[in-house]
This record gives sequence, structure tokens and C-alpha cells, in this order.
Amino acid sequence: MQSHARGHLVYAASGVLAVQTERGTSIVPANRVAWTPGGFTHHHRAHGDTDMRIVFLAPAHARLLPDRPAVFMASDLAREVLLALTGPRNHDDAVAGYSRSARSRLHRVLVDELREAHEEPLHLPEPRDDRLKAIARVLYETPSDNATLAELGRTVGASTRTLSRLFRSELGMTFYEWRTQLRIYHALVLLADGHDTVQTAYACGWANPSSFIAAFTGIVGTTPGRYRTGRRRR
Repeated sequence: MQSHARGHLVYAASGVLAVQTERGTSIVPANRVAWTPGGFTHHHRAHGDTDMRIVFLAPAHARLLPDRPAVFMASDLAREVLLALTGPRNHDDAVAGYSRSARSRLHRVLVDELREAHEEPLHLPEPRDDRLKAIARVLYETPSDNATLAELGRTVGASTRTLSRLFRSELGMTFYEWRTQLRIYHALVLLADGHDTVQTAYACGWANPSSFIAAFTGIVGTTPGRYRTGRRRR
């Protein structure tokens, strides 16, 4: 776990990253950018053959981005700026060849691109209520578990109505939306490790590959097959 005074962007040029803070886990597949504001305790975890790039932002640029963790799609221009800033050593402070003023201008271009991008639904919020935490532990360990909310509620001593209210008030989504997000995160990890679409679908709890493909495409923006092929080409 670590914390920085400056906010920072983490880019997955290839592979899959997870950035965990007290607010939850940002899932960062290839060509996404995760934003972590300054002062947030966090840690990074890489899955598969991952090329991680980090860019720290000055307060003047950081204040233009959200005051909470977020994930954005990297435009072609944003991607090229990130690669230019980080260079072969993967860290913007170590890049030779750019003056301080030049780096500042590139940072501004990058921030402008992210402000124009839509936030990706790839942030999995972390529950605070003990009952939700118990349910989350079960599903983290076994994402293929298809127990209903009522069945899970009986194991933690809470009614479906209470748990539904807690999911909406604490996490801003329904139980089924949260579980789908969790399963997509696990799916990205499995795909990064070389599993195929069919294996991944069943391992993450989908009844058939077609329903998995539809859910994956709706959140990630491309099919699992195209995602794996694009990741291998980068």
C-alpha cells in the first residue's frame, strides 16, 4: 500500500491492471487509464504480461479531473502522449529529452483528452457494511457462485430488502450489477492469463458463452475474442 501527494494516472499499454483504494478496485484492461487522486492509499496489481505506465500530475492539472478514482478509455492521442511521457522506463519523472515546460504542456493535452472521454464502468466499489463484506468475500473467492441475493442473505443474517437497500446506498448499484462487474474483472484476469472465451465464461458464472460475450461487450466495449486478439498484438 502507498500514497502520493500528487494524483497519478496508470495506463495499461498491455495486460490488465487493478488499482485498489479504500473506495474499491479500478479495473484497467489494455488501453484504459485509471486516475487516482492525491492522498488516496492504494496499491497496483498486474495480471498477465502487463506493461504499466505511470504519470504524476501537478495540482493545477489534477484539479481538472474527478476527486475520486475513475477509469477512462485512452484515445489515440492520449495513448501516444502517455507513451511519450513514460518512455522506456515507464515513469514520467525519469524521462530525458523533455523540459519541465514541455512535460507540463503534454500533461495538459493528456488531461484535456481524458476530460473529453467518457468514464468507463470499470470501478468496483468496496462495501463497508459487514454483511456486504461477507457476501463480497464469497463472490471474490468463487465468482461462478450463482446464489441469489436471498440465499446469500440467509448466510449473513439479512433480508433481501435490507441487502438491496445497502447495495444501492453504499455502492450505487444493484447486487446483480455489482456481481456482473466483479465477474468481468475476473474474466479480464483469466483472458490475460491465456484462457479462452468458453473457459472464462463458465469459470465466471455465465450459463453460456453468448450471455458472457454480451455482458463483456456491454462493459468493456469489445468482445472477449477481439479483446484477447488486440492484447496479443500490442
